[in-house]
Amino acid sequence: MTLETEVQSLRQVPMFREVDPARLKLLAFTSERVHFASGQRFFDRGDAADAAYLILEGEAAVTLEGPQGPIRLALLGANALVGEMGILADQPRSATVTAEVPTTALRIDRRVFLELLSQFPQIAIAVMRELAHRLEMTNQQLAQMRTG
Repeated sequence: MTLETEVQSLRQVPMFREVDPARLKLLAFTSERVHFASGQRFFDRGDAADAAYLILEGEAAVTLEGPQGPIRLALLGANALVGEMGILADQPRSATVTAEVPTTALRIDRRVFLELLSQFPQIAIAVMRELAHRLEMTNQQLAQMRTG
């Protein structure tokens, strides 16, 4: 895939829509395109948070290990960002992420990701909105578990 194609993929992601194309080109150039086979892990809970991943194609499951086995927290598809929580919290990974099907993602190094957030407030706001949305969904799930 060419750099221009990667830039076009990045432009499809809502949080990157406002970013200057030259900056997207730099992001695509400094990021690594990675491929995961079905069942292959992006990372495990407890791993160092060294990068965020932008899913370009495919799907990935976010899971935690429960008493009866893995608990699926989310299934993420194209244009989803994963792994940013550990970077923002400066903590190890809080969950395991596994490719459900063959998946292609852009691996954005921790340093590059933090620089992107500091230079583009609209991206930082989009990430905060996504995290707030995830927190709200988790709260709803917990409330349902308590009443159900």
